[in-house]
Amino acid sequence: MVIVLLFYVYKKKEEKIMDGNFFGTNGVWYLIGAAFVFFMQAGFAMVETGFTRAKNAGNIIMKNLLDFCLGTVAFLLLGYSLLCGTDHGGFIGWSNFPLNPANWGTTAIDWGSFVFNLVFCATAATIVSGAMAERTKFISYCVYSFVISLIVYPIEAHWVWGGGWLAEKGFIDFAGSACIHTVGGISALIGAKMLGPRIGKFDENGKPKPILGHSITLGALGCFILWFGWYGFNGAAATSNTNLASIFATTTIAPAVSTIVVMVFTWIRNGKPDVSMTLNGSLAGLVAITAGCACVDAVGSAVIGVVAGLVVVFIVWFVENKLKIDDPVGAIAVHGGCGITGTILVGFFATGKGEYTAKGLFYGGGAKLLGTQLIGILSIVAWVAVTMTIVFFIIKKTIGLRVTPAEEIEGLDPTEHGLENAYADFIVKK
Repeated sequence: MVIVLLFYVYKKKEEKIMDGNFFGTNGVWYLIGAAFVFFMQAGFAMVETGFTRAKNAGNIIMKNLLDFCLGTVAFLLLGYSLLCGTDHGGFIGWSNFPLNPANWGTTAIDWGSFVFNLVFCATAATIVSGAMAERTKFISYCVYSFVISLIVYPIEAHWVWGGGWLAEKGFIDFAGSACIHTVGGISALIGAKMLGPRIGKFDENGKPKPILGHSITLGALGCFILWFGWYGFNGAAATSNTNLASIFATTTIAPAVSTIVVMVFTWIRNGKPDVSMTLNGSLAGLVAITAGCACVDAVGSAVIGVVAGLVVVFIVWFVENKLKIDDPVGAIAVHGGCGITGTILVGFFATGKGEYTAKGLFYGGGAKLLGTQLIGILSIVAWVAVTMTIVFFIIKKTIGLRVTPAEEIEGLDPTEHGLENAYADFIVKK
């Protein structure tokens, strides 16, 4: 696919094609970028599967698959209209319903925008899967996934990307550190807290004990898939070749630096570099650079990478040791912590070039943009905290969130899906 894309770019450059035929919501790169983001579902599935136990592998795969499929239905019914419909009061969109027969055969629905926003919506939903892994009822997870894609994500994304009140204020979140990753991370925090830790995660004194994932290889594969997909995640909405190249650069620099920071930190702290934490270091840098990928330079992206590497190791420790929350894959730290961090750092490092003209504090813009970034991220966190607390509370009090202790010990594959072993013909230690 990449070779075909490069060949296309080369041929169209020869033909002196206008950027409008390549970029924009009907441009070929925009749609290919959406396909990149869809493939990130495979990356999330591999990271979560590898970082958890083999007896739950099938359950993890099912949740990641259904995040996209349920999200598609939710987006058709209401989500797309709330996000991309005509703005009402800066809060929600309301028009352009894909299932309305009056819109069929017309240009009322921008299907490129529909698919693009859908794959981002599915990403926000799937972040929660890892934090709630190994002890959540499948039906309860499906209900959560549908609701976040139907209402919770589309409304706050409309504030930023649908012409809502944060867009009017000049809030910058180019590809979703706030709208996607912070939303997923805060939802993961609330869900994991309400759910409670896995059996055996904490000893009688409340000290966390490691529960090792069954395949660091799958986890690493997932990390590489996600990094690859992130070039579409961050770059698909670029408006020119020059801006796209800059976005690719920042999307490379920040995670590379963050990875090194985490490796060195764990090496000093533990005497040996930690493999799983270093993999999360890569994802931390990717999450943090996502908001400002189109408006920071190489120095800014490197500093953002350093900060993200430090933030992820601290929050992983804080969530386990102080909050006593069990997050098997570190989703709260990676997506919530680094999503918030990356959004705020735009207020310091925006250069005023690229896709935005606003400058950050360190580039002569004063504190105006920083203030806007703080208002935006606080508003999004508050929205998600309130709505997702209500969602998880209702699910817990009705159909229940958690499987029984016996089902958790046996594994969710056999008890929830009738799958005796995700690795047929192999002896798998449960």
